[in-house]
Amino acid sequence: MIYRFRIILDNDTEDDVFRDLEIREDDTLEDLHNIITQSFGFDGSEMASFYLSNDAWEQGEEISLFDMSDGVNPVKLMNTTLINDVVHEAQTKLIYVYDFLSMWTFFVELAEIVDEAEGFDYPNLMFVHGQIPDQAPDKNFEAEDFDDFNEFDDDLDIDDYESLDFDENWN
Repeated sequence: MIYRFRIILDNDTEDDVFRDLEIREDDTLEDLHNIITQSFGFDGSEMASFYLSNDAWEQGEEISLFDMSDGVNPVKLMNTTLINDVVHEAQTKLIYVYDFLSMWTFFVELAEIVDEAEGFDYPNLMFVHGQIPDQAPDKNFEAEDFDDFNEFDDDLDIDDYESLDFDENWN
């Protein structure tokens, strides 16, 4: 079977930027990563991860391009994870992050499952809409909990060493 995905750049601009592509259900997430980077014009040399997502686009379990763990906790890797193991009719959404310094963030949604067509090569870029900007869109990390945050609002006097709980001659 062939999975048809729409990959949408998470941006706050007026112009939508997305790609529609087809890929075999038994290809790996690394194969999906490769066609995404190629279709948006990236060279593919940066770190990237997929994250499972629910219908509200909340980030879930990470599936990484490389194992950067300490070896204690197992990490799912793109090259060993088949697309149909994480995406199917009941689980249709992923979040894809490319280049953790720039934080290019994409919403990946399974749009359709179809039969493989004779004479087509897969993966296949079906449709391109919009141009990717020169820089990753800024992320807005506002939260109500931080509206009134003041780092100096702790009633501590930094010059009052007597009331602090440490031995200033510890070494």
